[in-house]
This record gives sequence, C-alpha cells and structure tokens, in this order.
Amino acid sequence: MSVTTLPTKNEMSEAEWQTRCDLAALYRIVHHYKMTDLIYTHLSARVPGEPNTFLLNRYGDMFDEVTASSLVKMDMDGNVIGDQSRFNLAGFNIHSGAYKARPEINCVMHTHTRAGVAVAATERGLLPISQHVMLIWNDISYYEYGGPGSIEEANAMSEACGKTDCVVMRNHGLLTMGKTIPAAWFRMYYLELSCQIQATAQAMNEPLHYAPQEVEKLSIEHYTDRLQAASLGELEWESLLRMLDRQGADYRA
Repeated sequence: MSVTTLPTKNEMSEAEWQTRCDLAALYRIVHHYKMTDLIYTHLSARVPGEPNTFLLNRYGDMFDEVTASSLVKMDMDGNVIGDQSRFNLAGFNIHSGAYKARPEINCVMHTHTRAGVAVAATERGLLPISQHVMLIWNDISYYEYGGPGSIEEANAMSEACGKTDCVVMRNHGLLTMGKTIPAAWFRMYYLELSCQIQATAQAMNEPLHYAPQEVEKLSIEHYTDRLQAASLGELEWESLLRMLDRQGADYRA
C-alpha cells in the first residue's frame, strides 16, 4: 500500500506556507461555527505567485482535521501537484470555475448549511429584514442549481461568480469569494447569519417587519463602501486566530 507523503514548510515558498496555514485556520473556524456538512463542501485559496493553482481540502477529511500540510495543491485543469491525490471533483469544478471567472479573487468558500439551503429553496430568497443582510445586499446574486458538479456546471458557475462576491445557489447552498481569506470569511459569516435570522423569523409565523425604504437604502449604501475596503475582515480574522490558539488547534501542522 502506498503511503502519501505530506509536503513540509521547507518544500515551498513562505507565501504558500502562510496561505496554507490561513486556509487550514479557515476550515477550523467554519467547523467552530457549525457550517460543515460531514466531509462535503470545500474552501479554497489561490497560491500566491501561481495564479493557475489553488489549494483545496483532501477528500475524506473533516474540517477540524485539516492542516496546512494536508491541503491538496491543484491547477485549473484538475492536475494534482505533489503526492496528494484525493479531492472532491464537484468541489474542483465549482472553485476552478470561480477562479477562472475572477482573476482578482484569491479565496472561495462553499457551504451546505441548514439555514443557507433553506433560504436558497425559497422563491424570494433573502429578504431585507436585518442590518446583517443589508451589509451584503448589493453583493448577492442567485444561481439555479444544475445538478451535481460537472464541466457544464463549472462553466455556469463561472458566469454566476462574475457578478457578485456572494452567491445563493438555489436548492444547494451558499458561496462567497474574496481577494483575501478574511474577506471571503467576512462575507460568508454575514451571508450565513442573514439566512439564520430569516429562517428563524419566518418560522415564527408572524408577519415580517421591513425597515423603511429610506433606511434600507442608506444602510445598503453605507455598507457597500465598507465591502470595498482592502482590509475587509482583517480585524475579525485576527480575533478568530487568537481563539484557535486558545483552543490549542493544530492547523499549522
């Protein structure tokens, strides 16, 4: 039986290793916030200085098992670089499609949360009923589910990803992107929380209260500027890394 040799810090650039550590941390953070679906769904990051390659989780690993060295390095054609071999084909199609559509994007997140799929299954989708959703309101698009990942699905996904940084995948889940890992996480956190708030509000079987249109408009305009900041999510990200360190997480291994 062949034994897979995991890459080490000394075998790659400092920038790639740091990206591996940050992406592994992202997996642990998503696990902490209970946004996982067993071994399914996936988060990725483009390798610095190598625009045609990205890192993805090894298929079969739970999110709280992912480490910097366990991540699979791939190119946009689906070729694995190194000794790793297991990866989720549907995940590759989604992530490669996003990277091809958006050369400036360096991180992609995809989840199948209960609240996310529930809202994705409603005809109207997200509603402007909380300040959380207003924060990302102008950055959300919708994508019609076309079945399990395929090349055709990847091409269609590319088109959807070219419009916004947050995508509600009908009957499927959520997807966010960012120029940085913290930015992609920031968007996913608020997209997921918006879905949770809406699912809870609708379950109360009471009429929904919408903010006055002028307040909604001002809020959306204010938050739209914030989303364009180069430092989006960085302050929150540093606090989350401190949380992982307090927990003794071994994601840097």
